[in-house]
Amino acid sequence: MGFDYRENKLHCDGVSMQEMASRVDTPFYCYSADIIREHFCRYRDQFSMPDSVVCYAVKANSNPSVLGLLGGLGAGADVVSAGELRQALDAGISPERIVFSGVAKTAAEMRFGLENDIFQFNVESESELEALSRTATSLGCEAPVAFRINPDIDAGTHEKITTGKAVNKFGIPRSRASEVYARAAGLPGIRVQGIATHIGSQLTDLAPFEQSFRCHARLVQTLREQGHDISVLDIGGGLGIDYRDGAPLPPRVESYAALAREILEPLDCRILVEPGRSIVGEAGVLVSQVIYVKEGEQVCFLIIDAGMNDLLRPSLYDAHHEITAVCPAGGTVRPYDVVGPVCETGDTFARQLDLPPMSPGELVAIRNAGAYGAVMASTYNSRPLAPEVMVDEGRVSLVRRRIEADEELVMDTLP
Repeated sequence: MGFDYRENKLHCDGVSMQEMASRVDTPFYCYSADIIREHFCRYRDQFSMPDSVVCYAVKANSNPSVLGLLGGLGAGADVVSAGELRQALDAGISPERIVFSGVAKTAAEMRFGLENDIFQFNVESESELEALSRTATSLGCEAPVAFRINPDIDAGTHEKITTGKAVNKFGIPRSRASEVYARAAGLPGIRVQGIATHIGSQLTDLAPFEQSFRCHARLVQTLREQGHDISVLDIGGGLGIDYRDGAPLPPRVESYAALAREILEPLDCRILVEPGRSIVGEAGVLVSQVIYVKEGEQVCFLIIDAGMNDLLRPSLYDAHHEITAVCPAGGTVRPYDVVGPVCETGDTFARQLDLPPMSPGELVAIRNAGAYGAVMASTYNSRPLAPEVMVDEGRVSLVRRRIEADEELVMDTLP
């Protein structure tokens, strides 16, 4: 069902957002379990090659209810910290379906992954390789490894979320791949099994993916000729969603998977794919209440109780999020600058946005906020983190309560 209007009121999976707001103080995040299921199952059904795994990118939204829902559907996990690994395991995701990515894994994090017998470490540097070898050797085990290869591909996305160019911090340069794989083959505690690549986020064109997949295919052939047993290909994630900002529409999962099958299936490797945003992005909204309507000299400000600490993307990336009234009133629309309470000019969600006449106490929904919303939130200005709600088959569950200021203060001590 997802988000739709019924009798001029926004609903989530059949539940009125207005009624929800009367039970959960604003601002709060609301997730649709139906949308999450639909989007994950599309990946699972399309990536049906033998032994392929859809490893959900936990960094997109790590709420335990989201992880538990996906784990129950058969998802694996792509994690980038020991904390995310622990969350995935606690949610019931099998360690045999977990990949550990990230450029700065510590020895303690490596040890935690090895002790839990995860499927693969995506190694991003020679220094990390040496550290992983030492850690695995100290435990008397072998670390299953894929090297993340940086193919120097411009994915055409925002500069802060591109990851596959030579100037980015991620991965090992393609030109040094043979050298690094040869080094790994001679190290104790290392078992090389695959290749990994991830070129960026919010991609809306298949062409960069095709470049990346063909780079994979060529490298597999080269490494096999050099004696390496390459059996796993981790193709990353990055497929975008429609933020309704006028940008090109992202490709369908079906087209993305068909391209992967065409180029990679002949290699007879296990395929891992790591979607995050495209599973949960459209499944969440941030609900906020209007506090004041302020008539400025040139602009009318709609001041809401959600701030950049709750949803950082507009401030950090100049990202567009559609904003709609939860219960639209009649009358002629007018332009508002939608702003939050944080003491920063950058605490702005939209400029000159046409909305129906709004008054204090009314509600707005900031759409497509299920990915990189709550997980990037902070307590800046000593504001408590927003609670999170999930709707599943008409049932509303508070899946993360608000942590109030007095609870935060308990963690502080005076010298």
